Amino acid sequence: MAEAVKAVKEKAPKAPKEPKAKGLKIPYERRKALYGYGFLAIWIVGTIYFFLKPLFVSFWWSFNKTEVTLGEMKTTFIGLQNYIDTFTKDTDYTEALLAVLKDTLWKTPLIIIFAIFVAVILNQKFKGRTFARAVFFLPVIIATGPVINIINGNMDSSGYSGGADQFSTMFETDMAGALLRFLGVYNISDTVTEVISMVTSDIFNLVWDSGIQIIIFLAALQNIPFSAKEAAQIEGATGWEFFWKITLPYISPMIVANLIYTIVDSFIDPANGVMSLVLAQASEWMHGYSAAMAWAYFLIVILALGIVLPIINKFVYYEV
Repeated sequence: MAEAVKAVKEKAPKAPKEPKAKGLKIPYERRKALYGYGFLAIWIVGTIYFFLKPLFVSFWWSFNKTEVTLGEMKTTFIGLQNYIDTFTKDTDYTEALLAVLKDTLWKTPLIIIFAIFVAVILNQKFKGRTFARAVFFLPVIIATGPVINIINGNMDSSGYSGGADQFSTMFETDMAGALLRFLGVYNISDTVTEVISMVTSDIFNLVWDSGIQIIIFLAALQNIPFSAKEAAQIEGATGWEFFWKITLPYISPMIVANLIYTIVDSFIDPANGVMSLVLAQASEWMHGYSAAMAWAYFLIVILALGIVLPIINKFVYYEV
């Protein structure tokens, strides 16, 4: 019997051998890492070519006098002369810089406070909450150049200027002046009137610039642990105490993030005076002088952040 089984096995066709895998055997984790590097490679190439290269070229141009002759850019090294001329000869630059610093100084706290106030309201449960959130985030979606020009009455660039003044008045408010005139108050100091008018007349731009901050604060409010709310309710904390002792400490890291965003957003706004001067010099082919203005402005922005952030960071609560 055993011999018969052995004979059958010998006559049976043998299974073909599996071919050996050719090439290198790469572990699964290594392959995942290579896929990641492959996706990042596109971003790295774009960053180097479209960001770092122009950045270094701009920095080099800031130390040169640039001239365009017969369609060719010629540079002559002049050292720090462009930077010196920016602060000594160009009075428009220093005036615009002071105006931007002043505007950022009073507008940034207002945007942060307004964003916190609106985020706390939108975090409550009420009918139409989704629509209200969309309304406050809408400016972020449609905040394009043409829209801003139409709202501000600059319709020449939009191809229509007939109703610019009439249309832009829809977004202008003089609530402080109208209220004071209605109450018959005329003799308060000019400084107080100017401050009140400056804050209230720019209310539309204040709302327009707060969309991103409101969304960030909303996310922070929704991450407050429910146990903290329960503990506050058990202890009998009022809404006012809950805000100052629970809400504000938990969202304080996002206050720092929004502060950085708001300051940078204010400084790089193309409508401010410094950016207008930089772009004007570049349009006149004075790229060296324009680059010096931009780099000096960049250093001032970094300095402003370096002064503000350490002070604000002392009041930030970081959960351990």
